[in-house]
Amino acid sequence: MLKFAEVVDDSSADDEVGINNTVTIYIPEDDCEETYKLVTSIRGNSLKGLISIESPLGAAIRGKHVGDKVMVKVNDDYFYEVEIKI
Repeated sequence: MLKFAEVVDDSSADDEVGINNTVTIYIPEDDCEETYKLVTSIRGNSLKGLISIESPLGAAIRGKHVGDKVMVKVNDDYFYEVEIKI
């Protein structure tokens, strides 16, 4: 694991989604809001609200800002939209 380890920059602007930030998203398709903390892949645990930056959702929202709407690509046939609320 250490052989392939990369140092990940966890800095982000105050209004930007980054590593170790908690973010609330709205999913229009389900008409619901969900709150997650963005973490590295080693710490990811969706059942505890910890979303990896390498997951489809984490990759889609990383670097985005409150009010942004982004498409999350799950696979070649399925996408869904989320809006960053907080």
